[in-house]
Amino acid sequence: MKLIGEDGKVTAIRTERTELDGEGGVRGTGRFTEWPVGAVYRAVGYRSDAIDGVPFDTGTHTIPDAGGRVLDGTGEAPAHLSGLYTTGWVRRGPVGLIGNTKGDANETIGNLVADWDAGRLPVPADASESAVEDFLHSRDVTFTTWDGWYALDAAERALGEAEGRERKKIVEWGDMLAASRTHTGVPAGSLSR
Repeated sequence: MKLIGEDGKVTAIRTERTELDGEGGVRGTGRFTEWPVGAVYRAVGYRSDAIDGVPFDTGTHTIPDAGGRVLDGTGEAPAHLSGLYTTGWVRRGPVGLIGNTKGDANETIGNLVADWDAGRLPVPADASESAVEDFLHSRDVTFTTWDGWYALDAAERALGEAEGRERKKIVEWGDMLAASRTHTGVPAGSLSR
């Protein structure tokens, strides 16, 4: 496979037809096809990690769940851990597209809301935004704010605009945090560990 480009932008992918070589491998046939494309995305694999105190399936690298409710891991009739939910690839594994993951998130949030409405979740003593931030700080958790997400979005769009694209994704966690703080006037690291 070879990427074909013009003026710094990808325009096609060239592939070669292969055939079995009779010895358990393959060989090129010399027949090439160019597939016109406007973008190429890198997929590098993914595997979730366990979190202390949360049930985890080491075979699938997922958190066992029923509708996003984390199962207690006893193997008995499905019983979930009150107040603990999961979604995304740690729930389903690294499969599907954004739409699949969004559907999972909708199901999880639907069950969380149903549990809240049914009185199955504990009521916090203080549910204010500042209490949540204080809790995260007390646990040394790195986070950003909703305004920080908007700042990250603006930073990605600015990077893309410089290259004639809608956006250029910032992929490293530290870089995302820095962009979320740099563009909001919040000093880098003020909300981090």
